This record gives sequence, C-alpha cells and structure tokens, in this order.
Amino acid sequence: TVAFGLTMATTLLGEADAFSRADAPLALCISPTRELAMQVKRELDWLYKDAGAKTVSCVGGMDSRAERTALERGAHIIVGTPGRLCDHLKRGALDLSALKAVTLDEADEMLKMGFREELELILNAAPTGRRTLMFSATVPKTILGMTKKYQRDAVRVNTAAEAKQHLDIDYKVMSVATADRENAIINVLRYYDAKNAIVFGDTRIAVNRMTQRFNNRGFSVVALSGELSQAERSNALQALRDGRARVCVATDVAARGLDLPDLELVIHADVPRNREALLHRSGRTGRAGRKGVSALIVSPNRRRNAERLLRDADITAEWCEAPSATAIMEKDNERLLANMTLDTPVTQDEQTLVVRLLKAHSPEHIATAFIRQYRDGQSAPEDLLPANHKPSKAGHDDHQPRSRTSAPREDFSGGQWFSLNVGRQQKADPKWILPMLLKSGGLKKPDIGAIRIIDKETFVELAPNTVERFLKTIGPNMKIEGAITVSRIEGQPNLSQPTENRAPADRNGGGKRTNKAAYDAPRKPRGEKTF
Repeated sequence: TVAFGLTMATTLLGEADAFSRADAPLALCISPTRELAMQVKRELDWLYKDAGAKTVSCVGGMDSRAERTALERGAHIIVGTPGRLCDHLKRGALDLSALKAVTLDEADEMLKMGFREELELILNAAPTGRRTLMFSATVPKTILGMTKKYQRDAVRVNTAAEAKQHLDIDYKVMSVATADRENAIINVLRYYDAKNAIVFGDTRIAVNRMTQRFNNRGFSVVALSGELSQAERSNALQALRDGRARVCVATDVAARGLDLPDLELVIHADVPRNREALLHRSGRTGRAGRKGVSALIVSPNRRRNAERLLRDADITAEWCEAPSATAIMEKDNERLLANMTLDTPVTQDEQTLVVRLLKAHSPEHIATAFIRQYRDGQSAPEDLLPANHKPSKAGHDDHQPRSRTSAPREDFSGGQWFSLNVGRQQKADPKWILPMLLKSGGLKKPDIGAIRIIDKETFVELAPNTVERFLKTIGPNMKIEGAITVSRIEGQPNLSQPTENRAPADRNGGGKRTNKAAYDAPRKPRGEKTF
C-alpha cells in the first residue's frame, strides 16, 4: 500500500506540498475485498495526512447513501471494491473525469473473482491519459493481458525482496492420517502457541466447521468468510488486532492481502490449489523482518500434489509429522519454565501470603498446584494416528482386517431421516449429494443409509450415533452448501410423490434391506453400472 501510495504522489501533487480543493477524485484504488479496501484507506490516510488528502471508501456491505453523500462533498482519493464502485458510477455519483491515477491492488485476485467486466467498465470510464498501476505478489498471464490493454509503455518492477520472499518463513509439511487433519491443526496451534495464527479453509462450510470446533476446544477464534456481514468481518479483524482473539479461520478471498499484527503462524488445512494461493497465504506471516511458520497439513493421498506445489513455488520445506501430544506437553513445560518471573523482589503483601502457604502446604504441593493451574488453561492435545494409517474399506479405523461376513455398514436400526430442499426438479443426484454430505456434514460413507429422491425433496437416512455430530457440524442454520438446507423429520419420510426406480424399502418399510445404501436414480440402460 505504501508502495503505490508513494508512486501516485508525484502524479497527484506535482510540485505542491498539499492538495487543493477536492472538486473531483484524482486517484482511484480498487481492491478485491471489503477488508482490504478499508485497510488500504487507513494506510493512505496515514501516508497523505500532512498533504491534507481527503479519502473516501466505497465498499459493499456499507451504507451506499452515506458513501454518495461523502462523494458529493468531495474527495481526492477513492478506495473501493469493484461492485460498489460500478454501482456509484452507473448512478452518476462517481465522477472519474479528473482522475490522474488508478491502482489495481491484488489485480490477479480480482480477475479470479470474476470482476473483469466491472474493472473494464471502470477503466473505460477513466480518462485515457491517466496512470494505471497494478500491484500483486504474483503476476500470471491474465495480468499481462490487462497491462497491454490498459497501460501505456508499462514497466514491470520486481522488488528486491521477491528473490528472498521465503527467508523469513519456515515452511513445514506435516504428514497426517486423512481422518486426523483437524486434530493435527489443533496440535499445531497448541505446539506453536502463536500470538496470532490463520487457518485457511477451502470453503465457507469448512471455515464454519473448524471455527465451531476450535471454539469448543478453548481457542479464542474468529472466522472470516464471504457470507459474513461487513460488521461481523470488521469485528473479527479488530478482535485479532487488539488481542481478544488469537486464531482466525478464513477462506482465501476473505484474508487476501490482510496485514495482521504479530501473525506468527499460517496453517493450510488442505494443500493450496496453486503456487499463487500458497504464496499469498504464507505471505501473511514473515513480514517486516519478523519470522513466521507456514504449515501445510497433508494427507497421504495429497503428498504428490504437495511435492509438485512446492517445486513450482521453488520452496524448500521440512517434511515432518504433526506435533504429538507428548511433544506439546514438553513444549508447555519449556514455556512454563521460561516465562516464570524469578528476578523480581517479593513485595510485603506477597511475603505475607507466601508465609501462610508454606505453613499450610509443602513446597512440592504449592509447585504442583501452580503447574496444574497453568495447564488448566490449555486445550488438551490430540492423540494422532500414524501418518500412514489407512482406515478399512468399511470406514472403521481399526488395523485388523474385517471378516467378509461382518456387516460393512453401520447399524441403521432406528436411523434418523433428514430432508434436503432439493429434488428431481433441481436435478438432484446421489453422485453429488453423497460427496456433499460427506464433506459438509462431517460424515463417512458408512454413516449414510438410504437416499430417496422425489420431485422437490431428497430424504437421507443417517446412522443414529452420527446425528449429533452431523447437526453440530452443519450448525444452527442447518445449511449444507449454498442454498441447500436440511430439516429433521420424525418417523419415515413421505414418499407419496412418485419416484423413478425406487430402491428397495428399508426394514422399517417392510422390504428387505441390503448392505449398500439405497439410492433413487433414473434407470440406467442395461450394462451401464449404477451408482
């Protein structure tokens, strides 16, 4: 932010020391997210304070009427998100006729988020003689295409730090069993005990699930995802900055470009999609000369993806296992001994209490009580499975092979039925419903019984011992993914609407139950394998 603030200065001020009256904006800074735009505005307020610059923000989630009023009063620099800027532009509230400089911050991310049309509308409305600046930690081909279209005689500037961007970040790749990924994250958080940490999740559902679980485990956690309101996101960031929260669980978009204080640890709950995501995520730590750790949680089936990703990013990482419960306890003991204040003189009031304690208890008992009190405030570490552990095909985490005659699925006697608000009319299909339930509901295949699809509804049967976990994972809003919601039903589902190729009824319906889940699906031609 300081880089493009300084770069714009000569264009905006010329030889003057301060700005004159703000009849129309002179500079426009466009950022992909609300948080980043507000952060940019704060930095520019500080940078241009002595020059008397007036800045206005235009971001989604804020009062657009108040923004229009601020624009009418005049501003030298506008900072905003593409959608809200376009809205003001179309309404005639944003005048770009006097614009001297446009900055695209995190330009590659805005293109990835689908803002190309909005950016083109804004850039086409700006004077052709303006300066156009594009800033990003990575420069993919899509950015190079925009430079040819919207910049004149563009010069690419690579900062000196680009060649040594990894030196202040200690990369760790932690091999964990597939079922232990979230347990491993808990242990990593406990082991490093960072002042601030970010855990990146791939989806909003994953962010909500991890936030709820980590809160239950005693961590002070906030979430950042696109579904939160602006007020909720602002409060979450402020909680991190003032120390009320120490862990942020976020999606890539929500945390893009954010500068958080004392961020010492970045955890990737899954292998990032590409090198750009890895660099941007990890770049939240190891800033301004501070050291940081970037930990990738990798299950055995993603090892090759991780190796290829690190190779593409030219990163040398240490491969290791996630911290064990024993390692965390040893680390706790080290911190306890290191943080004890033993060189401060004992006050008179303290001396009186010390004498009373020593009369009532032995030094060993007092020391033991001190240690226990220290440990009571810590979340208990998880016992992790070996990294190469493979669950059986039936989904059981035992090491012994199961008998061929044993039932491969959970006992569904008294199974609980749930209704999803999608059916055949919405092209509901077990091929995407089942994976969605597994990922968003924290379930395994043996937990799911019959899936019955009718015209406007889908009924799903869950094993009795998984219901509480399922409800806890999806949260009180009962959302699975997007607009798909779940409702609990009593007894058997109403299958009065006709279904095609209905699977055999379960034992409660009087039919013979098979070991496999019964799915409603259109009839397949002979010889074609059904799901």
